[in-house]
Amino acid sequence: MLITRETDYALRILQNLLDGERRSVGEISQKEFIPQQFAYKITKKLAKGGLLAITRGVDGGCRLNRDLETVSLYDLLSIIEGGYEVNACMDPDFTCPRRERGGCSVHPQLLAIQKTLTDQLRSHSLQNILTGR
Repeated sequence: MLITRETDYALRILQNLLDGERRSVGEISQKEFIPQQFAYKITKKLAKGGLLAITRGVDGGCRLNRDLETVSLYDLLSIIEGGYEVNACMDPDFTCPRRERGGCSVHPQLLAIQKTLTDQLRSHSLQNILTGR
């Protein structure tokens, strides 16, 4: 599955913050039906990836830190999931005995699929996805 529950929740957190207001994780998790501890974990990843700014304390909360028009679904998957490959052999560090013995007829086909999928994910901004434009 390409869009995991964690990525889906990340989309819902970002959508909840589109108006530019600061909200607590508790408020967002309640409104979006996200378990609060899971929401904390996701917001930390989003902050580490530069998408959210988190303020601690009584008046704290999180707000968007980037224009989502400049962030693609590919970027979000990289932040939340650490990347993705259609198969393990797409990872440059993967050691494949078939390739080491002269080649694999499947790898070039999967590589083409990976490129198409990556291009599509990069072509969709989070702003467009979250606003339905």
